Amino acid sequence: MPENPTRRKRATVHDVAVEAGVSRGTVSRVVNGERYVSDEARKAIEAAIVKVGYVPNTAARNLVMQRTQAVAFIVHEPGPLFVEDPNIGEILLGANAALSDADYQMASILVDSERDTERVARFLRGGFVDGVVMVSARTNDPITRVIEQLELPAAFVGHPPGLTAAWVGIDNVGSARAVTERLVATGRRRIGMIAAALDRDSGVDRLQGFTEALGDRFDADLVESVPLYSYSAGVDGMRALLARHPDLDGVFAASDAVAAGALESLREAGRRVPEDVGVVGFDDSAWATRTHPALSTVRQPAAGLGRAAALSVLAQIRGEEPAVDGIMVETSVVWRGSA
Repeated sequence: MPENPTRRKRATVHDVAVEAGVSRGTVSRVVNGERYVSDEARKAIEAAIVKVGYVPNTAARNLVMQRTQAVAFIVHEPGPLFVEDPNIGEILLGANAALSDADYQMASILVDSERDTERVARFLRGGFVDGVVMVSARTNDPITRVIEQLELPAAFVGHPPGLTAAWVGIDNVGSARAVTERLVATGRRRIGMIAAALDRDSGVDRLQGFTEALGDRFDADLVESVPLYSYSAGVDGMRALLARHPDLDGVFAASDAVAAGALESLREAGRRVPEDVGVVGFDDSAWATRTHPALSTVRQPAAGLGRAAALSVLAQIRGEEPAVDGIMVETSVVWRGSA
């Protein structure tokens, strides 16, 4: 075998034109998806493309059009939670489906540290994507500020205070109130909450809904704050609540992952669910049906949120005005054995 084998020359538009017996301009129109090409010429060109092995130079075309045909999907969460949380995965799949239909690539980006923030900010400033879908943005999130400074087409899943960009979301307050009221209706009298992620709108809103549902019966000491929507946070939060209030008989966990962790701590403490303690979660994610008993919870269509966010970004890329008033997606309470 020779030491420096000759590299096969990349096929060009000229090669396709010669093979098909048409002009280079006609080939370009077919490659770029333009009309005004006869069916006969189009078929000849498509056959020639296969025969000569032509691959369009997307990078060059994007340079001319000042487009990358890519959208960033940014998640601001610790790495383990990104992998563990099926809700994030559903949002990602919904966004990817919408982008794929539009022939856009999705660049998945995880922000897990201050160093990540700086790196991602440089990436966005570099013009490598046409827009952004942002998940789990915090209040005063530095990535959010970069997106707004660059005036990138963007849509947020959730609505951090002060946000001026497009967003999609659910009624977290009303949904949390509804599932808590359902828990109260089972006859529970000492109901606590494991309130997660109070540094973002969803966590604050779910706590507000819980508070509204209990009214005068609300006791702030029956609320345990945890940092993340995670299983381990649910384990720790439930242990803390039981240590302070061993007599509690109901728990609203701010997510299904948190609820699953709470069930584990209740088992450790010898408390039966739902006989001794009723438990409800939020999301209706894969966690909800993996637990025993299965979780009563709020169903939010995570894939629908991702799809709506991606469609909003694509509309902005086309020049349409962003829906800064928000796009709301419906939820419902799903009742299972845990309560």
